[in-house]
Amino acid sequence: MPQLQRHTDTSLAEINIVPLVDVVLVLLIIFMITAPVLQSGIEVDLPKTKTVKEITAARIVVTIDRAQRIYLGDKPVNIHELGGLIKAQSSNSQHQAVFLRADETVPFGSFTAVIDALRQAGIENVSIVTQPLSERPQAR
Repeated sequence: MPQLQRHTDTSLAEINIVPLVDVVLVLLIIFMITAPVLQSGIEVDLPKTKTVKEITAARIVVTIDRAQRIYLGDKPVNIHELGGLIKAQSSNSQHQAVFLRADETVPFGSFTAVIDALRQAGIENVSIVTQPLSERPQAR
């Protein structure tokens, strides 16, 4: 019986990179979609005013969302722990500027409760963050 010769002309030295490119493009698309969501933080509709001062430096930001949950930065906190957490972040809490972002639908009582908690902790410099009137979104 004659022997069949096995002879291959192809080399395995070439790597098919098409699947690699597919995976990289899918990951790129996923990161492009999720990056703005991660940067936005807590979504609040700020009250609109004519006078607005830009925040130029990194500051301590307290946020009250629509559901009246309180956040220090991006982390949810209890109102009773708020003052202590801010004091722990700053060496000079009396002169530390704290920015308060509150949704425009938050009741005034919740807003004043947060300001009162900050004042009881010895924080006197509280600035309220607003949006310019010209940036008012159209009807939803």
